[in-house]
This record gives sequence, structure tokens and C-alpha cells, in this order.
Amino acid sequence: MHYSFNTKGICATKLEFDVEDGVVKNVSFIGGCDGNHKGLAALAEGMTPDEASKRLKGISCGMRKSSCPDQLAEALEEFINNQ
Repeated sequence: MHYSFNTKGICATKLEFDVEDGVVKNVSFIGGCDGNHKGLAALAEGMTPDEASKRLKGISCGMRKSSCPDQLAEALEEFINNQ
């Protein structure tokens, strides 16, 4: 299932991912730092949405209250809650 999420408080404006056979796949961010997003996607892909969310939730970016990993966790939690 494909999922889109409008981010809040980070450089990337949107993120998208798929969940297939219970695992996260095809994570992509629109805007922001391409290299960090590719690394984050590589780490999250293959995990269950719950596992990835637990690992990424609460990570901040400098003085910001959120970060790209935290926003991915938020998106994954929203995905889980909408199932």
C-alpha cells in the first residue's frame, strides 16, 4: 500500500513510502537533504512500520523539535493507525 505524508517543521515538504508484506519499502522525501534521505530510507526499508517508528520517534534536528527521522516515524504511526 502506498502512503503519502505532508511533513511539519522540517526541510522536506512531503514523504512517501509503501508497505508491502508488512515491511516498509520505497521511502522517498520531497525536498531537503538528498543524501541523508537516501541513508534514512535504506535504514528504514525492510523494517515493519512499528519497528521503524519506535527507532526513529523523537529524534530532533538541531534546534528543531522534529527531524526527517521523526517525521517518518509520525507518518508510519499515522499509517498504522489508519489500518
